[in-house]
Amino acid sequence: MENAPDGAGISPAGDRKMSETQSERGGKIEKVRYPLKVPENKQALKEGLRAGIPIGLGYFAVAFSLGVLVIKAGLNPVEGGIVSLFCNASAGEYAGFTVIASGGSFLLLALMTLVANARYLLMSSAVSQRIKPGISFGHRMLMGLYVTDEIFGVSMGRPGYLNPWFTYGCAMVASPLWALGTALGCIAGDVLPVRVVSALSVALFGMFLAVIVPAAKKHRLILGIILACFALSSIATYCPGIRNLSEGVRTIILTIVISALCAIIFPRNEEDDPNEGDDPAAAPSRYKNDAADVKAAEAGSFEDKGGAGK
Repeated sequence: MENAPDGAGISPAGDRKMSETQSERGGKIEKVRYPLKVPENKQALKEGLRAGIPIGLGYFAVAFSLGVLVIKAGLNPVEGGIVSLFCNASAGEYAGFTVIASGGSFLLLALMTLVANARYLLMSSAVSQRIKPGISFGHRMLMGLYVTDEIFGVSMGRPGYLNPWFTYGCAMVASPLWALGTALGCIAGDVLPVRVVSALSVALFGMFLAVIVPAAKKHRLILGIILACFALSSIATYCPGIRNLSEGVRTIILTIVISALCAIIFPRNEEDDPNEGDDPAAAPSRYKNDAADVKAAEAGSFEDKGGAGK
């Protein structure tokens, strides 16, 4: 029994059945491909493009304030736009441009960026648990490149395994607008007052609310965890000792502590399906072959055992 080559719509339960069957046969998990010609992947791309519009608009507004820092670092609008096109982390860019403006070394630039972006190590680890076994290294790299706070939030809120084309759709809208906003911010920094440019950063908070509010309204437990995160983050900002740490390090510490406590207090069985609570009859087309995949995997297992169970 082979995995579906198109990489479309197999549930976690189905993948677990297939993995077990392959393990019994001593075979290797075959590569999962995601050709765009498959309807399910085209739909994921469209959904990603749609989800990327509000994210991109927020990025565009926030990047204006970053453009002011680009000018202070001695770079021009084109250079600033290119940096933002390949670096999708606002905190990392702020730290990097600050080091450049101060004349710091390349080593200091790398270390500052690493610390500022350290939280993405945790986000990438979470994403890795939501992608299918056998997905190509290229897809993993591209998905990792576009792990940002907002894209991570909308991606993890989707049921089932993550389709890379959803991530690509978000990035196709958000990344160019982030770069364009940085370049225009370099120009507008000489025209608009600094307070006006800085005020545009408020759009980022609106984006975060748009990501967390739907899940909080649906699950009271998530609402409680979000409120606890707000409270603990505020305490850490003023707590002696912790407040002296960088924002990135504080975020990592809080994430590990809060997620560990939630896992202990509210454990979840490994066999729980991420699609739990969805109506199979109303599920998107990308999940329509779930039952057939599981049955096919089981049938393959029976055949390999010499017809046992027939």
